[in-house]
Amino acid sequence: MNLFHRWYCNSDRWARRLQGSYMPAVLQGIDLGDDVLEIGPGPGMSTDWLRARVARLTSIEIDRRLAAALTTRMAGTNVTVIEGDATSMPLPDAAFSSVVSFTMLHHVPTPELQDALFRETHRVLRDGGAFTGMDSTPNLVWNIYHVFDDRMPVDPGTLEQRLLAAGFASATVRTAANGFTWRARKR
Repeated sequence: MNLFHRWYCNSDRWARRLQGSYMPAVLQGIDLGDDVLEIGPGPGMSTDWLRARVARLTSIEIDRRLAAALTTRMAGTNVTVIEGDATSMPLPDAAFSSVVSFTMLHHVPTPELQDALFRETHRVLRDGGAFTGMDSTPNLVWNIYHVFDDRMPVDPGTLEQRLLAAGFASATVRTAANGFTWRARKR
């Protein structure tokens, strides 16, 4: 991420928006269970909200600096941070009761790698578990925030089919003005 984008994702303003509105709406009615995997926590604004609501949280972050900072910040909590690539996770099959991801899919640089992430998510999710989250869609402000970033916007119109192709038994996608949410279930 560029410096401005990195700063914003670590700001109090973003934390208030994410934790106060986005996350409660996306996760409304979902039982996350006892062992949750968070994909792409970045600086951990979503991690802060999640860790107060689940017994165990594992966060996988590909960026070495972000993973190291989050590991230090989460020391002594119910959070385990793994530096790793969500397209090839060093995690056992069926290990998690649910998987979540907030505003990071567009940083996975190709549709093929995004599909690999969906397959890996399906693999590490327990039967009956949910994969849910949200992402944004491009507009002028989004493009300014993402100048020089690795970015590959996800087409919400194709996401349901992509999740089903990854092995999920059901998937729904809801679009809004500047983004979309999804819920997929494993068997």
